Amino acid sequence: MSSRVRGSTLDKSAGPLRRALQYAYYDWSREMPRSKRVVLWAGHLMQGYAIYSLWVRSLAWPIMWPHGPFLYGSIWLLYLVGAGLKNGMLTSEFVRKTQMEADQVAARQIQQTLIPQTLPEIRGYQVESFYKPLREVGGDYFDVIELSEERTLFALADVSGKGMPAALLAANIQALVRSMSAEAAPLTLALRINKHLSRYTPSDRFATAVFVVLNHYSGELTYVNAGHNAPLLNGESQAELQPTGMPLGLFPYAAYETGTASLSPGGALLLFTDGLTDSITGGNAEERLRDALVENSGSTMSRLKSLVDAKFNEDDITILLVKRSADATSRTYHTPGTSR
Repeated sequence: MSSRVRGSTLDKSAGPLRRALQYAYYDWSREMPRSKRVVLWAGHLMQGYAIYSLWVRSLAWPIMWPHGPFLYGSIWLLYLVGAGLKNGMLTSEFVRKTQMEADQVAARQIQQTLIPQTLPEIRGYQVESFYKPLREVGGDYFDVIELSEERTLFALADVSGKGMPAALLAANIQALVRSMSAEAAPLTLALRINKHLSRYTPSDRFATAVFVVLNHYSGELTYVNAGHNAPLLNGESQAELQPTGMPLGLFPYAAYETGTASLSPGGALLLFTDGLTDSITGGNAEERLRDALVENSGSTMSRLKSLVDAKFNEDDITILLVKRSADATSRTYHTPGTSR
């Protein structure tokens, strides 16, 4: 989930010259463990004291001691010890970060296998997706699961936080959705996943999510929105699939409701994470998304991606677009009532 508050690290949106100065004067030791940082600064001080001793010709100024070759040998030894401490800590930190980067690359490769590489083809519909993690791995999850010849499940979730912890929780949600998808009901998914996350994840971790089941013939949408950005529905009229419950993982016995809507012929359904809206500048972000949906053509996804401003991109971005053909026909379909 996004945050407009910048961290204490470097400003990636700065110009090349300003960014170069930031890199030159940034205290990289701040990213090291405290014990290593203490040893590193001890090495700095030893080298600085060696230079000072060479200038005053003494290791214990104002007492002029020692004298002659022993003085210069002691200064040289002090300088080398300080350099050794610094190089040892910097090398250790370099190895640690290299291992972390290797782990992140491996995690990204694994996460890529969890993200649908090809989307199911639904007769009379066009389904497109776009996924862009902010870091090597992301905390967004989406899936398109065929439940039967008549129904398809669209799932989208946004885990709190970023990086590896968020990615692990997103993978957990993916496994839960896949294992429970045969039951099909969005309400069942929300209730069971919420209970699982509340029981087996830290209290400060949660996820917003939306589960939508589409009936291919009627265009009927049955959904549960667990505190997520309201998906936008464009067709005979514009609508939003507003939240029907709180985010997943906050309270084990949270209540959720099932909502219904209809995707009419020629209409479109847009599911997205807040990384998209937070990256859009120049006015009401959701209004600009609606405008992109109104111009229903083959380039809708391209227009949506063009709204993203890289300078304001501080979160994972996921877009799931479902468009119904204008010549599709509807069949009689019973609309279930709202349930808890």
